[in-house]
Amino acid sequence: MVGLISLVTGRPGPSGFGSASTAEEVTQGIDGSNLTAIITGGAGGIGLETSRVLALRGVHVIIGARNLKAANEAKRIILADIHTARVDVLELDLCSIKSIRAFADNFIALNLPLNILINNAGIMFCPFHLSQDGIEAQFATNHIGHFLLTELLLDKMKSTVKSSGVQGRIVNLSSIAHTHCYKNGIRFDKLNAKEGYNDKRAYGQSKLANILHANELSRRLQEEGVNITVNSVHPGLIMTPLFKHTAVLMKFLKFFSFFLWKNVPQGAATTCYVALHPRLQGVTGKYFVDCNEMTPSSYARDEALARELWDFSNKLINSVSK
Repeated sequence: MVGLISLVTGRPGPSGFGSASTAEEVTQGIDGSNLTAIITGGAGGIGLETSRVLALRGVHVIIGARNLKAANEAKRIILADIHTARVDVLELDLCSIKSIRAFADNFIALNLPLNILINNAGIMFCPFHLSQDGIEAQFATNHIGHFLLTELLLDKMKSTVKSSGVQGRIVNLSSIAHTHCYKNGIRFDKLNAKEGYNDKRAYGQSKLANILHANELSRRLQEEGVNITVNSVHPGLIMTPLFKHTAVLMKFLKFFSFFLWKNVPQGAATTCYVALHPRLQGVTGKYFVDCNEMTPSSYARDEALARELWDFSNKLINSVSK
């Protein structure tokens, strides 16, 4: 209830920021000129605003996007606004394992450091279909794609931490929708089954997977003694192209719940806060809403489920790769 009141009123939480804070406000005065970040889906919506604000703070931004035309337009928009911005574009289709591997190879070939990885891209409420690798599309794009991408870039992040002494940060964009998933959280045995598929629960399942992935990776990195934090965030309710499959319904809902919705600069705030703010130094395995730490669902806190998902994801990627 307190969270709802804060959301409606925009009242700041313990961090000093709240639902009304913008990405620029939460990164005010931060110098990121020694940092390089990859942002998936950084060509539109809150991903574009995240790219712009990180570039504004001096970060070298690499936008990973499926639509290169849109990504180059995003780069043009950012450079028109910030003449000193460092922005590069690389092709990335998260529902294709082949494309993810090519993206990682292309990035590593640039011989750049990697301090921040923002797993931002996603699809939402899609009718049932399988990715080109034969995986349910929302799970493939939102979770498996980012799981593999993170795995492929982890050695680069570790070597950057070693050579620079600067803590690495991984941010997974989840959603409050992680609470609305299937019974038992994830349909491991029926992941690709059309029978019983529900577009909203499938989305919730993929967003639950984002938190579980962040938590398990955080645990493993801590065990290894690696100076990389991994956190997940709920950006808030924002009208973006993600809603294309339910646009009419969402506009109707927004009319009656306008006080719960954020604009894009507010929607990018939590991501930018967790990616850049010095206060988050050493904070890992947490879930953030409105720039404040929150407790996610019991499924999202289930360590055994996180380990099961980790093993399942690896097996799935290996079977597809063969």
